[in-house]
Parts: sequence; structure tokens; C-alpha cells
Amino acid sequence: MTVRTRFAPSPTGYLHIGGVRTALFNWLFARRHGGQFLLRIDDTDAERNVAEALRPILEGFRWLGLDWDEGPEIGGPYAPYYQSQRGDRYRAEVERLVAGGAAYRDYATTEEIQAERETAQREQRRFLYSRRWMAETDAQATAFEAEGRRAIVRLRMPREGRCDFHDLVRGDVAFEWALEQDHVVQRADGTCLYHLASTVDDHDFAITHVIRAVEHLSNTPRQIFIATALGYTPPAYAHLPYVAAPGSAAKLSKRKLSTYLRHHEFKKAYDHGAGIAEAQGLSITPESFNPVVVDFYREVGYEPDALLNYLLLLGWSLDDRTETFTREEMIEHFSLERINRSAASFDPQKLLAFQERRMQALSVDARVARVLPFLERGGLVGAPSPDDQQTRIRQVVEAAGDRIKVAGDILGYPEFFQADDEVAYDQKAFDERVRRVGVEPLLRRFRDRLGTTAPFDADALDRAMHAFVETEGVPIAQIIHAVRVAVTGKAVGFGLFEGLAILGRDACVARIDRALARLSAAAKASADPP
Repeated sequence: MTVRTRFAPSPTGYLHIGGVRTALFNWLFARRHGGQFLLRIDDTDAERNVAEALRPILEGFRWLGLDWDEGPEIGGPYAPYYQSQRGDRYRAEVERLVAGGAAYRDYATTEEIQAERETAQREQRRFLYSRRWMAETDAQATAFEAEGRRAIVRLRMPREGRCDFHDLVRGDVAFEWALEQDHVVQRADGTCLYHLASTVDDHDFAITHVIRAVEHLSNTPRQIFIATALGYTPPAYAHLPYVAAPGSAAKLSKRKLSTYLRHHEFKKAYDHGAGIAEAQGLSITPESFNPVVVDFYREVGYEPDALLNYLLLLGWSLDDRTETFTREEMIEHFSLERINRSAASFDPQKLLAFQERRMQALSVDARVARVLPFLERGGLVGAPSPDDQQTRIRQVVEAAGDRIKVAGDILGYPEFFQADDEVAYDQKAFDERVRRVGVEPLLRRFRDRLGTTAPFDADALDRAMHAFVETEGVPIAQIIHAVRVAVTGKAVGFGLFEGLAILGRDACVARIDRALARLSAAAKASADPP
């Protein structure tokens, strides 16, 4: 048997983290067993679909490196892979269900169904449709239609016994048939609904394993009923625990961003990403820029394998100590038997820790390649960047080290790519570090010292600073912080002397002159009469 798995997104928005985890498990299982992984687009509900919604989904899969063997853009032997294009096939199978007595045409109105629900509620019993408006013969159908009624098609579910099946994650599962409603499989306009379409597709596409989220567990009996009635062999089922919200047992939702932002760690991840997005001029909307959707991590500069590694461990483990896996190791070790049945809470800070490890494991050349597109989008370097800019980028990446946790963090160092007169000052830092009493003359004399320091590298600058404070008889803190703010505009950053060396003598002197001029202008303005 060739293992064939599928992921079937509905193109109604951006790719959800929980959906990616499900897709990853399907992909790993297929790759582990030398099988095929399919993408199928569940677009039967036209009212919910967004015209451009499929694009970010496919882009997300490509960015993650979760390649599909059949599906959109590449086709395959079972094309088409869009449910909206398979309507004739579904309607043909509905006719078979009706002919076999497993489904029926129902002419009840919405109001009549609601009335039965309300009666059941008043009588404090569970609602179960009476089938009063079921047409079992053509004559009955004609009579109902003469009244102006339109038919839908419902499954004729058993009213006794139970559905037993083995779930590869949850073990043996049983559902009482009497608790199942007569689910609608075809609307009055002839379009077919999810349960019918999904079951037919899984059969037609030769899917062997349906690996999906646990919220679909309750759908399984009706899908087994459809498959059995049509003479199909049902696939094996494996229902995964859902991904829970940060610090909660509730399912993670992309529609609850405002709620999650009250969670400290989640907000910290969001704010970190928002700063990077704003530096690129990106539009920040809850639909796309949200740590619950994949696009967030692509736009911020995460490594795809870091995200996949983290998601792998949300509900699966190899043992109680191994956390880091290459993609090849994920495939080698993955098994459904190691999946935990309990929900796992999404922790953005733990994800960031995986990202940090991946980033630091990259060579400097690889990290330069990662950050370059962010600098280009941020308008800090040209595209393509000349050799001198490439050298500057490499120097900043090396000096920043593990401060660059995601590729977009490079945008936190604009001062190394801006003209001297474009560097923005942090006003609070300038007032506290540069405008302090006694700093201006020290800064002027240190500026002169920089003019004679040779070679102009980090070690020589370090020695020059210590010799300067020894000569001046002042604590190093009195001048070193002022120099940083004057040159970079900020109170914090990586090693000051490495930064000065990267900028070069001329830029450092020019920037200190600019800071001194700012002090002089402020002093003159305060001395002038109003």
C-alpha cells in the first residue's frame, strides 16, 4: 500500500498555525513512509471564500518547504483538486446514496425544522428530525414541489446501534447512531456540502490516512456512513489534539488577537514583530499580521525549520530530552504512535528560543543572505547592494551576534546604513547621556582623540577610550554612553568599539560634531531672550 495523506484548507484567510501543524504531521507521515502528500482545496462554501485567500496559503507552504506531490499549480492524476470544480462528481454520488436508501430528498422549510426543534426543547428531549417531509417516492416529491417546496438531500442516518472505529491517535472510538442527525449533503441549488465532498474526494484521491484536528472527530461517523453506503473502504483516521491558546486550554484562534495581546509573552512576540514590520513599511492588520498565522513569521524573518521544529513538538515527542531536529530527522523519527492526545499550549517565547538556536547555527554568509532582503525592503541598502554595502552588512551581522534573533532584527541597526545627517536621536537618551553637565567638553576632546587613533579598529579604540578617561581622571561611564548616543543615536546596542570601527573615523567624527552642534544650538536658543 502506498501511503497517501492530504491537507485540505478552505481558502478563507491566512494559514493558521494549528493548520500548519496538521499539514506538517501529514507531510511527515507521507515522507516517512515513502508516500505522497496532497493539497486539496475545500472551497464548497462560496460565501466564505476570499478571492485572494489561496495565494497566502500556497505561499506559506512554499516558504515552509512543505512541498505537495499533487494539488493546486502542479496538478496530478486525480485533478481537479478544487472541490468547486468537482460538483458533477458529488451530485452523481448523492444520486447513488438516494437510490440506495442511504439518503433522501427532504422538502421541509427552515421554519418547519425550527418548529420541531422548539417542540423538542419544550418537551425537554433531544431534537431528532421526524422526517415528516421526506419524499420516498417520485409521487411524494411531485406533491411537495406542487406546494412550491424545494428539496435538499439529507443522509438517512441509522437510529440504533453504534459506529465503532479505531483512531490511530485516540484508540478505539464509538458513537451512538441515535445521536446523529440526518445531515444535509446537498443544498436546494444542487451544491454539495463538506461531509459528502470530503468523503468522495478521499476515496477518489486514494487517501489512505486522514490525519486531522480533533474537532473533526465527531464528523467521522457520518463520513464512515457515507463511505460504507457508497461501497468505499474508509481510510484510517488519526485525530490530533488541537493547539491551545497561550496559557489556556481553549483552542488557538486567529480571531482573538486582542484577547491574546493581554498575555505578556504573546504581546512581547507581537510587539517585536510589529517593530520589524513597521520598519519595512508593511501594513499591520489582524488578518495577516498576527502570531497565529504563518505570514507573521515570514515577514518578521523566522527560519522555516525553526517554526516546523517547534510545531513538531506541539503534541508529539521522540523522548523526554530531544528537542532539536533537522528536517531529515523529523521525517526519520515521526510516527503517529508518539502523538499526545492532550492539547498543547502555543508558547511564542519558546518558539523564539528555537529560532535563536537555528539563527546562531547558520554561517555568517547565510545570516547575511537572510537579513539582506529586510534591509532592502527597509530602504537601508540598494537592490542589488554594492560590495561595500555587503561588507558593511557582514560586519554588523558579526558584531551583533545573537542580538539578531530573527532576520528582521537587522532593521534595529539603521544607523550603520544611514547617512550621518539622517541618524535619529533617541531624545531621552540624548538628554540623559549627552546633555549632562560636563559631558560636552569631554566629548569634544574625545572627538579629537578619535582623529589620531590608529589603526581605527575595535581594539585600538578600546585602548584609546581607556587612555582618555585615565588622562581626564573621569569614570568611563561619564563619556562612553555619550559617545554611543552621539554616534548611533541610541543608548543601547552591540559593542561600542566594534560599532565605531564599522562606521569608520570620518563618520564617527562627523556624528559627534552633529551632536555637539545640537548642544550648541540648544544652548543658544535658551540664552536668547524670548
